[in-house]
Formats: sequence, C-alpha cells, structure tokens
Amino acid sequence: MDNGTYLILYTGELQKYGLKENVSLPEEQYRELYYEIFGKRVKKRALALLEKMDRTEKNLREKLSQNGYPEDLIEDAILYVKRYHYIDDERYADQYIAYRQKQKSALQLRQELMRKGIDRAVIERAMEQEYDSDDREKILLFLKKKGYEPEQTDRSRQQKIYASLMRRGFRSEDILSCMKCGDYLT
Repeated sequence: MDNGTYLILYTGELQKYGLKENVSLPEEQYRELYYEIFGKRVKKRALALLEKMDRTEKNLREKLSQNGYPEDLIEDAILYVKRYHYIDDERYADQYIAYRQKQKSALQLRQELMRKGIDRAVIERAMEQEYDSDDREKILLFLKKKGYEPEQTDRSRQQKIYASLMRRGFRSEDILSCMKCGDYLT
C-alpha cells in the first residue's frame, strides 16, 4: 500500500477484487479487504496460536507481529480473544506458578513471569494465591541430590553449590542455613 503497510492476499482474493500491481484501490474495497478479509485472518491466526498452547498477551502480540500483521488489526485480534478469555494473564500466572513452584524458587518464578510480560501486580497476586512451596525444602533436596555433606565437602565445591543455588533464585541466608545443617540427610 502507499502508506507502507502490506497485505498478503491469496490468488483467489486478487482475482475476486481484480487487483493488479500499481492499480489504485477504491476506499470501500480497501476497507473490505483490510477489515473483513485480513482482519478475520488475524483473528483466526490468533486462535490457531492459542489452540496449540496457552500464551500471554505479550507473547501473542509478538507472534502476530512476526507474521507481519498490522498493529491495529493485532490490537483488534487481542481484544477479540480477551473478550472470550482465550488469553488471560491472571489465569496464566496462576497456572504457571502452580505447575512450576516445586522446581523453582519464588524469585525465579517472578522473574520468568515478568519476562513473559505479566504485570507485577498480577504476579504478586498470583504468588500470594498459588505459591505454597518451601524454598528451604527445595534447597535441602538439591543438596541431597548433589551428595553434599557439610563436614566432608571442600570449600571449592561448597562455593559451586552455593553459586548454583543463587542462580536458581534462592536467598543467600536460606542457602547458608541449609548448607550448615545436615537435616536433609534424614
């Protein structure tokens, strides 16, 4: 189009509207193509993406944008799927926390949800509602899995284990406390 946007049309659509390169399109025909044909296509693509997996609004917006759809039609598609609750960032955050809390620390869950574009207030509400895991328990399980024993493990290995737990988002005081005791051995 003259304004820089482009629409990818099927051969049948080109023939139906008698479109050829460098030929002007009446405003009424342009609106029909843009909103009726292409607008519906964006919504169908959004539904197809959501059919395969649950997504955040940010992720769906990125996927549609990667497919070359114009921003205003992407916005219409987002509003459409939101209206039917096909995307719901609150539900996504709840499910994400519920299913991953046994493997990940609270900090790690928060960071991952923020990267996915979930609002901080939504994350905090979901954490309060869904997160019931004990980080100390996860640390102790990790130490047991690594065969860590406070008295027999050398300083270098202790530092590696400590760093590994820090990267997983556990609090320093919890890690140090668990590394000092031998509760996990029972």
